Amino acid sequence: MSNPPSIPPTVDFNRSPFLVLWELTRACALACQHCRARAIRQRNPYELSTAEGALLLKRLQEFGRPLIVLTGGDPIQRPDVFELIEEARRCGFKVAMTPSATASVTRDIVRKLKKAGLERIAVSLDGPDAETHDAFRRVRGSFEWSKSILSWAREFDLPIQINTTICRHNLARFEEMTALAAELGAVLWSAFFLVVVGRARSEMQITAGEAEAVLERMADLAQTAPYDVKATAAPHFRRVLIQKYVGADAAPAAALTAPVARARSNAEQGKVRQLDSALRLGALRSYQSVNDGKGLLFISDTGDIQPSGFLPVVAGNVRTDDVVSIYRNSELFRTLREPGLLKGKCGTCRFRAVCGGSRARAYGETGDYMAQDNLCSYYDQ
Repeated sequence: MSNPPSIPPTVDFNRSPFLVLWELTRACALACQHCRARAIRQRNPYELSTAEGALLLKRLQEFGRPLIVLTGGDPIQRPDVFELIEEARRCGFKVAMTPSATASVTRDIVRKLKKAGLERIAVSLDGPDAETHDAFRRVRGSFEWSKSILSWAREFDLPIQINTTICRHNLARFEEMTALAAELGAVLWSAFFLVVVGRARSEMQITAGEAEAVLERMADLAQTAPYDVKATAAPHFRRVLIQKYVGADAAPAAALTAPVARARSNAEQGKVRQLDSALRLGALRSYQSVNDGKGLLFISDTGDIQPSGFLPVVAGNVRTDDVVSIYRNSELFRTLREPGLLKGKCGTCRFRAVCGGSRARAYGETGDYMAQDNLCSYYDQ
């Protein structure tokens, strides 16, 4: 194996998120089966204004330079989206976006996004063909629009991320999806593991054993695929990677998640380098496992401050509260970042600090965001 890359700059997740997701609007022309936002046709008149958005971006500078992801709904429904990207760039942020695959996104729109300074465009593909994808998105033609957007992104040299929701309808098509991501030129493939929130239903969920098999296959792809691989709402992917590339007993959780304020020993540094080398982490990625409220901050279309879009618990609102103070000091966020408060098997697992289980999934299934994540099949011995 070649010399390992240098460790990416560390971020103390108690102080700053790595990722800020800003839901520009809930307006969207799709009607996806799993939509956590329960997207609507028309924009909410109480959305943050352009001026309020600019103030929010300036305040986020206190965190350093988290990655800003503009999401929705469909962020293209905001006429000021290009202005907001430009403002984010002036503030020093890298910006990504997840537009919906509809006729609203044209070749000229993609060109303007690139010109405004967008760093990456993320497009959802939930099946390797139109029949599978369109049935899930519930709009005929969505698959072809997704491919068109990706084609225009390649034309304008805009890096591509492909998002795939892993659930019952497409589990058997997993290998086809991995091949399609390579064929379409993705730099990152993000497999999202369903959270039962919004329109999603429990019968859409795969089993913990099936999830483990998918994560193990993704761990192989992390070394062999021509793109980077990421799991969303499955923080136990980090545990699978550690077991595969470092060793089940070689990397206890505390050794790999020590915040900046806590010095690592040389042995611990070596373990992190081993894992980083195996992962081949690409641009706009965190070396730590990002979880709800732990390295992740979500701002709703109307300014609500949440741990993530899939954990609909509100800690404040940017119109009346300081977003920096909420992230750092609110009881909700501080609790989510404390592995010692986890319950069930998550609370006794040696990997609880590098994983912690999906807090959004725990909340969606039990109403308790500190309960165990039942999509993980691992039991510590």
